Amino acid sequence: MTARGARPGPKGTPLTPLLRLLILTQLAFNVGFFAVVPFLAEHLGQAIGMAGWLVGLVLGLRTFSQQGLFVVGGVLADRYGIRPVVLAGCALRIAGFVWLGHAERTWAVICAVLLIGFAAALFSPAVESEVARQAVVREESGGGPRTRVLALFTVAGQAGAFLGPLLGALLLTADFRTVCLAGAGIFVLVLVGHARLLPQHIPGRTHRPVRGGARGLLRNRRFLALCCAYGAYLLAYNQLYLALPAEVARATGSQAPLAWLFALSSLLVVAAQLPVTRWAGRRLTPRRSMESGLLLVAAGFATVAGSSP
Repeated sequence: MTARGARPGPKGTPLTPLLRLLILTQLAFNVGFFAVVPFLAEHLGQAIGMAGWLVGLVLGLRTFSQQGLFVVGGVLADRYGIRPVVLAGCALRIAGFVWLGHAERTWAVICAVLLIGFAAALFSPAVESEVARQAVVREESGGGPRTRVLALFTVAGQAGAFLGPLLGALLLTADFRTVCLAGAGIFVLVLVGHARLLPQHIPGRTHRPVRGGARGLLRNRRFLALCCAYGAYLLAYNQLYLALPAEVARATGSQAPLAWLFALSSLLVVAAQLPVTRWAGRRLTPRRSMESGLLLVAAGFATVAGSSP
């Protein structure tokens, strides 16, 4: 589907420099993130010696400090623009990874993972909302459907999720601290790149007052229903995502297969995302596309559960 008045050509126009930067940003974010976090559960249980319930608590706090505080990052991005929020988030992620690499006590680990999560709560809403806005602007100017831009954004993220665990597994032969410092180094490069390339003022983006902005959202029943559905998906996904590293280590006696498991999952998305997006755009309504996707996710969870010994 295209917006009213859009005049997309058969192949669309090339991406703007800003869109290319934001899509590459998602790639770099995920390389740095997935180089470290998939191996965190095993590090906490084995190297730090935390009990299983405490490992789950730490991982849950990291997730909450990220997804649970997205609204904070969104409000700050609306108020101050995406550049300062993205740069602040990158700086906090660097500090969090360095701290985590040196943390040996429970309180230090918890503070480090909270800092890592809150960093993403700053930069992720800023980047994702601007990608969506730029995709709509491109579509309305006849540059091509917004779904293709969003699909490219997803592919870039999954490419990062493919490369990150492989990098982490390679560096894990040294120690977990080396992995964390490598993740921090990636975000240093992202910080420097965005300080140089991200525009001070993005055309068409204006600062708006945020008082009372939540009132309209809370009255939008369709939006709330979508939030509840996505929340249920995240609940299921995080159960699998956080428990899978521990299960792989238990079943195989090593974390080496974990990198290949994440790599396979990401490769499936990279290979299928654009063709499936084009097919869904021709054949399915957005509602049918979402329903089909949820059915595939449910089937994947059932397959993983059924394969457990």
